[in-house]
Formats: sequence, structure tokens, C-alpha cells
Amino acid sequence: MKLLKSPLNLDNLGITASVLCAVHCAIVPLLITFLPLWGLSFLANEWVEISMISISLLLGIWSLGSSFKKNHHKISPLSILITGFALIAFGHFSSHDFLEPILIPAGGIVIAIAHFVNLKLLKSCGVKHNH
Repeated sequence: MKLLKSPLNLDNLGITASVLCAVHCAIVPLLITFLPLWGLSFLANEWVEISMISISLLLGIWSLGSSFKKNHHKISPLSILITGFALIAFGHFSSHDFLEPILIPAGGIVIAIAHFVNLKLLKSCGVKHNH
């Protein structure tokens, strides 16, 4: 039986990381009082949030930057990615506490959309997988 090799698809990984980040940022504030009871208080740690944002940023730059240079040469996925991270940064560093739980999850979803657009562009130019 022949084993099928599945290439690492950075866009799928980026979509997953971005959506997980958005879900984390949307749900943790609602569940913050219950997290210690469930042994999950580490999820409310700022380093978890920074790690998730950093992973999403690195995956986004690597995936979309590589696709731009090697394949479709379209700037739109990178523009969407930058918009998503701008929303996250504004939400995280804004002095308005009510904006954070809205802008950060929205930024995560926008980043996932950037990866989705990148996948569509790759398919339209005949690339079977990312990298």
C-alpha cells in the first residue's frame, strides 16, 4: 500500500491558528471566573495571548509572503492580513477596555479570511498546495 504524503498547508494552519486565537479572545473574558475551577487559569495569562498572536503573525507572513513571491503576486491577502493585525493591535493597546473583546476576535477572523483568500488565489493560478 502506497502512503500518501500530505504537504504542510500553511494557509490551513494559519486559518486554524487565527480562528483559535479569535475564539480564545472572545470566550476567555466570559469564562474568566470559571477557568481556575476547571484548572484552565493559564488560558487567561497574557503570554498565552501573545503566543497565539505571534504564531498567527509568523504563519501569516510566511504563508502569504511566500505565495505572493512565488505564485500569484497579488497584494490583497497581505493587505487583509495587515488589517487583521491592525485590529488586534488596536484592540490590545487601546485605552478603551470595551473595544478589546470586539476588535481582537474580529482581527483573528480577518486574518483567517486573508489565508482563505490566499488559498483561493493559489487555486486560481493552478497551485495544488502551498509550498
